[in-house]
Amino acid sequence: MSLLSMALCRTTVRQALRMHCLQKHGCNLHTRSPAMFRTDHLYTDEGTIYPNRLFQRRRGLHGSRPLMATNILSVEEIFTKESLRNYLKKVNTEYRDCLKSVNSPEGKQNCEEDLKRRSTRVAHLAPLIDYVKKLELKQKECEEIDALLKDEDPDIRELAEIDKGACQEAIEDLRQKILSCLIPAEEVDESDLVLEVTAGVGGQEAMLFTAEVFDMYQNFADFHGWHFETLEYMPSEIGGLRHATASISGPQSYKKMKFESGVHRVQRVPKTEKQGRMHTSTMTVVVLPQPTEIALTIHAKDLRIETKRASGAGGQHVNTTDSAVRIVHIPTGVVSECQQERSQLKNKEKAMKVLQAKLYSLKLEEETNKRYQARKVQIGTRGRSEKIRTYNFSQDRITDHRIGKTLHNVKEFMLGEELLEEMSLALQQFSEQEALMDILEENASKN
Repeated sequence: MSLLSMALCRTTVRQALRMHCLQKHGCNLHTRSPAMFRTDHLYTDEGTIYPNRLFQRRRGLHGSRPLMATNILSVEEIFTKESLRNYLKKVNTEYRDCLKSVNSPEGKQNCEEDLKRRSTRVAHLAPLIDYVKKLELKQKECEEIDALLKDEDPDIRELAEIDKGACQEAIEDLRQKILSCLIPAEEVDESDLVLEVTAGVGGQEAMLFTAEVFDMYQNFADFHGWHFETLEYMPSEIGGLRHATASISGPQSYKKMKFESGVHRVQRVPKTEKQGRMHTSTMTVVVLPQPTEIALTIHAKDLRIETKRASGAGGQHVNTTDSAVRIVHIPTGVVSECQQERSQLKNKEKAMKVLQAKLYSLKLEEETNKRYQARKVQIGTRGRSEKIRTYNFSQDRITDHRIGKTLHNVKEFMLGEELLEEMSLALQQFSEQEALMDILEENASKN
């Protein structure tokens, strides 16, 4: 067989394979030149090469989570769903029943606890019902304007065009407010947070990338005007970062940062690489909500506090005083350490803050598991074992694997400003829509 025939044959095979994957799994294999297509190397849609690892290729190509483009719906599309209309009717009926019960003499004769529950429900549903009524009025107004657009008088048609635009904007705004009322708010969304970053696989390159990600989040905090305080910082020998902990406080800081938890993967040629080969390294991000004193109580008898001499950089202070603090929560075995400050008292205070965040996170995780035993949220568990995002410097792209969203310009993304904010908003939108669809499905299954 000639070289040309072999090339054509291999091209045909690749095209057939792409078509099979597209029809069966909805995924797409990138086209590669014959010179790049090697039988001893397997490629994924993320551009990663896995030599002689067939099963890993299958997992990479045929992910169980659909891409964002097929899942994120516009507000208008959501309101065309019959399940939403049925749910709004059900909520309206519940509101009328509760209101009637609260205001009627017969209802006031019920037990105090039942009356309080119904009153609370009326107060909770009142804004939603008000928005629904306003939306119905605006939709009727829009229908009347449509009739005026067919008027013979050009001046009336021109005025109707202006009113039509304003009416559509009002409808869009009311629909968004209705969806916001339907989506359940998480109790911890208004919390402050504790951020932990840890270098993973990749040696010094992983530590260098960890330092860049930590700086990115510090810039993101500055971008939003949040307070950023470094609690622990363990640098590497060449300017990287082994592990660091920081406290971030500010409006909606946890809500915007909570989906950053997981494994972040970088693909680039490291500064330490002399032969120009591409390396893949990882680092882990953990975002823990910072609890209030009311939300979490820790008893002194459950703590074992140890002191030791600080290590690492620090001049004469290092290895001379017992300023480093290690706190162990005996019932759970959770450990928190801090040696950032010269004062033992300050280190103890910071270590305690991290310990509280870790224990609070365990408590929330336990409650979430009880609540969602039957399903796993598609956005992910935000666990440290999940590979959530890839930073590919050679292709100048950032891909979030949970929602299939890809942004370009890695350097700008690492500044921690508009592009990171765009990714954060996309993750929030996906999560909120998923929560809403879950409510609608649950309501439909009960009917």
